[in-house]
Amino acid sequence: MRFERLRPRVWAPAVLVAAASLTATTLTTQAGATGNPGTPATRIAPGVEDDGADCAVQDPGSLTANSKLPDPFTRLNGTRITTKSDWRCRRAEIKKLAEKYVYGEKHAKPASVTGTVSNTNITVNVSDQGKSSSFSAKVELPSGSGPFPAVVVVGGFGADTATIKASGAAVISYDPLAVGREGTPRNNKQGAYYSIYGSQSSTGVLMAWAWGVSRIIDVIEQSGGNILKADAMGVTGCSRYGKGAFAIGAFDQRIALTMPIESGTAGAPILRGIPGESGSQPLSSAYSEQPWLGDAFGSFTGNPTTLPLDTHEIVAMVAPRGLFIMENPHIDWLGAKSGSVAALGGAEVYKALGAGANITYWSDIQDGNHCAVRPEWKTPLQQNIQKFLLKTGNTAGTIRISSKKPGNLAEWRTWTTPTLADQPGGE
Repeated sequence: MRFERLRPRVWAPAVLVAAASLTATTLTTQAGATGNPGTPATRIAPGVEDDGADCAVQDPGSLTANSKLPDPFTRLNGTRITTKSDWRCRRAEIKKLAEKYVYGEKHAKPASVTGTVSNTNITVNVSDQGKSSSFSAKVELPSGSGPFPAVVVVGGFGADTATIKASGAAVISYDPLAVGREGTPRNNKQGAYYSIYGSQSSTGVLMAWAWGVSRIIDVIEQSGGNILKADAMGVTGCSRYGKGAFAIGAFDQRIALTMPIESGTAGAPILRGIPGESGSQPLSSAYSEQPWLGDAFGSFTGNPTTLPLDTHEIVAMVAPRGLFIMENPHIDWLGAKSGSVAALGGAEVYKALGAGANITYWSDIQDGNHCAVRPEWKTPLQQNIQKFLLKTGNTAGTIRISSKKPGNLAEWRTWTTPTLADQPGGE
């Protein structure tokens, strides 16, 4: 049974339910100085797509089976990071592993990126390696005077756009299929990304979509900031586009707030958990349904235990930036139990960086319709926009896991979370 093409339904105010009345496993991170995304130990250089691009990353060598989640705090050379500043180059290692084994390579900023930003539209023109491509995105501004923060809505399905605009952020409607088309064979990929880097590129379309959003941000940066603010960008998407939003936010550190919804297999849920989670979309199915994942992942669809990383580390790649993961435990296909484990595992990195208040996970919902606009998510959506895009709030993130699909991180890890020192490391 497939759920990827279902349309979202409109939220009816009559189904509002007080959060306090919901049954769930609830853990709330503590507010305070450690939740400030601008603390020196966790600050990211402004306007940098990949802050660890200068880090030397070794090849992991031969892969060995590990049924548990890899330790996000242990480098490829076997040593553990000890300071918060060490995370920059440890993240670079995880990024390279994710590209090599899961998503495929995300090419860096092309030789030329030009375009325009208006009140209604963004155009992007890219040239690299002697080839060119173009695409565009629709813009909807909120009321008031700009410049405005903005949320990229992937494929038209994501967090409630009415709430986004009412909160004071613009909506950028991004057509990812113009950049990485679905319905194509792996040896003949199509779209703006593949027009430049080749139809036989081993990069999956999720990473192509991520590359496209990065180029949109390039154009916004160049526009002078009169309409949209490049330093206050968010991204959201649901279902297949939730998979895309997850990758987009993980691989561009200019994105201040990442909000994947019901992303399912090839999204947030841990890859090691999918084979044992009843009813979830099998890895082989997600790999073959569309060329979402990189070609190299085909070697792991039967047994993900030899992967040198898992999605809890993709969650951690977003740290210390804002992350709001929304999941649906009522549809088995979506693998929400494995998703909660990914969030819990990634949250350990957030905590170690002193940014535990910057991650929210919410699967405690009463309505199981796929990609619905939900009353349970409205307030945390507003709070995250205020905190990370408008920079007017400081509400602590919440981990709220449905009792229908509760994951247990203790079953999946053999590592402990270190206390990372504040002083600079030796990177």
